[in-house]
Amino acid sequence: MAGDPQEPQAPQSQQSQQGQQGQQGQQGQQGQQGQQGGADALELLGEHGCFAGRQRFYRHASAAIGLPMRFSVFIPAQAEKGRVPVLFCLAGLTCTEETFMVKANAQRYAAEHGLMLVAPDTSPRGAGIPGEDDDWDFGTGAGFYLDAVCEPWSRAYRMESYICDELLRIAATVLPGDAGRVGICGHSMGGHGALVLAQRHPGLFRSVSAFAPIAAPSLCPWGRKAFGAYLGPDPQDWAGHDASRLMERAHCPFPEGILIDQGLDDGFLAEQLHPEAFEAACARAAQPLTLRRHAGYDHGYYFITTFIRDHIAFHAERLRA
Repeated sequence: MAGDPQEPQAPQSQQSQQGQQGQQGQQGQQGQQGQQGGADALELLGEHGCFAGRQRFYRHASAAIGLPMRFSVFIPAQAEKGRVPVLFCLAGLTCTEETFMVKANAQRYAAEHGLMLVAPDTSPRGAGIPGEDDDWDFGTGAGFYLDAVCEPWSRAYRMESYICDELLRIAATVLPGDAGRVGICGHSMGGHGALVLAQRHPGLFRSVSAFAPIAAPSLCPWGRKAFGAYLGPDPQDWAGHDASRLMERAHCPFPEGILIDQGLDDGFLAEQLHPEAFEAACARAAQPLTLRRHAGYDHGYYFITTFIRDHIAFHAERLRA
């Protein structure tokens, strides 16, 4: 699956994640109230010391989604002295707000650079839409970081608005993030989300990177399945949510470059990911791209932990000033 080394094991992964969420609820003593009331009130589910900072897990009532949503955040010690840069970290299919924080070891390097990490859930949960829990690669756990326009998905599947409007605002008001210094990264479906949201919102995100992204979703089964349901059957309507097609009509949107790492032993590489399409689009757009291909690495988090240090440093350099 997109979130773990091998596939298909989604049910087992989901059971594990549900268990972790239960532990968080106990650690949070049935939910402490967050930093402020009102529309952006947060319920603290769990908090842990981590590399001299704080790892927290929250739940809140989302106005964008219309349902309770969860997210996790790592707050570095530097935040005690003022606002810090923010890096959004988007996980892949079947994952939750916990996956990246638990598996990537990113906090170690974020603490060194003073970056706040924010990881949203990968979709709404409990929307009550028939079929949303039937497939591991669609619906629950597979929101594809877009705002659906087709019923019934458009009622709740609004992950783009959730991240770019609501969660970013929370990060920069309730939490100690600096709204002027925000980057975004992601893995697999989350890599798709990072590349697309960065291009769709260049005024919000100053840096972007990805691990094994779904780089041309219009060309792959995962993307066509999701886009057909969320955006409609016409592929022309998908272009604004396809990283490669967006880049084809751009000109150097990120002059300081984009970083992508891709394992060559990734079982999804040929059918689902298509990094060569994004690479070609960047060449046509004069967009600097560092696309590193690694023999011996697959699609899982062992791959991510190997190279996460480089990605954190990449964003830190671009978000300093």
